[in-house]
Amino acid sequence: MSPLTSRDLQRIFEKLDMNEDGLVSLEELKWLLDKIGYYEFSPDELESFVGKKNLDLNGFLFFWESISKQNDDNRGPGDDVESDLAEAFKVFDLDGDGFITSPELECVLKKLHLWDDHYGRDCSAMICAYDTNSDGRLDFQEFKNMMLLASSS
Repeated sequence: MSPLTSRDLQRIFEKLDMNEDGLVSLEELKWLLDKIGYYEFSPDELESFVGKKNLDLNGFLFFWESISKQNDDNRGPGDDVESDLAEAFKVFDLDGDGFITSPELECVLKKLHLWDDHYGRDCSAMICAYDTNSDGRLDFQEFKNMMLLASSS
């Protein structure tokens, strides 16, 4: 899993907490894990792992840290950052043409419920910030540079 900041995780938690009661249910958590392709837990295993029916923000952060560490511990010698980034790139490259465009980025962010008009996000500006050849889209190398810069900050 790519590193997420505590702010990112808090925003994800807030999006999952649809009824705004300060809790995320196991069903909502399972939905998130399925969306990001983390199929390790069945609903029963997830309940057993979490130990309760709902998580508050601190519980969610602890859970995320636990599965991230578990995922890191299970990496074999052939696994590397490059292959993880290649898989992540494929998620955003919806038409498979080898580039991520502003509409593709917006579409994926909306599917993940990470797009919010309230925050005034502009996918063109997000892409432009890392588009080194100024063609209005990100190739794999530009995407890789963006992700590596984001994870080091």
